[in-house]
Amino acid sequence: MATSSSGPNAQPSASHGSISSSALDASTFQRLHPRAYLERFLAEGIRPDGRESEEWRQVSVNVGSISTADGSALVKMGDTTVVCGIKAEIAEPDLDTPNHGWLVPNVDLPAICSPKFKPGPPGEEAQVLSERLNEVLSLAQVVPTTSLCIETGKAAWVLYIDVTCINYDGNPMDATLLAVMAALRNTCLPNAKFDEDTGRTTCSRGGRSPLDIRRVPLCASFGIFDKKCVLSDPSAFEEPLLETSMSVVVDEKGEVVSALQLGLGPKHAPVAGKPLGHDIMASCLRIAKRRRLQLEEAIRQ
Repeated sequence: MATSSSGPNAQPSASHGSISSSALDASTFQRLHPRAYLERFLAEGIRPDGRESEEWRQVSVNVGSISTADGSALVKMGDTTVVCGIKAEIAEPDLDTPNHGWLVPNVDLPAICSPKFKPGPPGEEAQVLSERLNEVLSLAQVVPTTSLCIETGKAAWVLYIDVTCINYDGNPMDATLLAVMAALRNTCLPNAKFDEDTGRTTCSRGGRSPLDIRRVPLCASFGIFDKKCVLSDPSAFEEPLLETSMSVVVDEKGEVVSALQLGLGPKHAPVAGKPLGHDIMASCLRIAKRRRLQLEEAIRQ
């Protein structure tokens, strides 16, 4: 019995125990000393999830997944998952803009998607995302609000764009804007006509028309860690450790719709271990244009 316990059959058990202990130690170290944990990985030219500094997570887009919506899309960016549903309603236009409809975006980060969010009314991060999304849609004039007019001063479409995060693993802006643009492309409105005699708007049951989408802005986000390392597509673990975050929105022509920087970052920093030699924002703009091509391909698939 003694010889069997010290034989070959006993080694896998000991090895398994050693691996489990190492994994436990690494997990504990990550939780207690997250900054040092990230520093050790970056010193080896890799991030905790296995990516390099410039590397982006895999993206998948599934449109038309909500049958009760006029348009919808489900986007997975790594482990960050968001769903967008668009519902169209008819309302009377405002007096000062009688030939305009509305786009009404709203982003929800429920407690179910991450422990960092609490139950209750929308938190600050969700409100900021909603405002940022509304700003991009307005600046880019993605869907001209005049194209949503049914009858001047009488009836116009209101597009309620609701985005819900199902699973949060960082960088919600990129995933949110991608889901919104995919859902808008998937949206078709019934042909509507206003009747002057009855004062009502009727919609045909058969015919539907796609939205008049003029521009397709998509977002690429970055973070700066330790004032010297630029990380593309930050994860939820990396986000709280960043000194600076940047989001760059680019349209299909390569034109910058908006660029937002939060925090004070250096003007020069290495990307993928190589010195840039010029302004960091300019470098992120260039990288964002390349990233947009990947996101556009994901939408088209």
